[in-house]
Amino acid sequence: MSVLDAFHPAVAAWFRRSFDAPTPAQVEAWPAIRAAKHVLIAAPTGSGKTFAAFLTAIDELVRSGLKSTLPDAVQLVYVSPLKALSNDILRNLEAPLAGIRAELRALGPP
Repeated sequence: MSVLDAFHPAVAAWFRRSFDAPTPAQVEAWPAIRAAKHVLIAAPTGSGKTFAAFLTAIDELVRSGLKSTLPDAVQLVYVSPLKALSNDILRNLEAPLAGIRAELRALGPP
């Protein structure tokens, strides 16, 4: 069983198409984040820390949005160091959202 099996099929499919495999930081963090535990990821730059947090949050939003319309309200607050902000938004938020949206269309849910 893969740690990706806990994600919505569209989210897991997008990840598998986009990356070779989860990083060790992601493998360790995702189950703890899903269990609503407090998580501190201490790992080198480029080890997938930001994406460990983003993908779990995106997955929860996908699942909630498929159950019912998401309210027009803040659902998530993510604090990023200013130095990393533009990279976090483009690579870790906008690209995954576009890819997961395409996967959802391919699956055909409402």
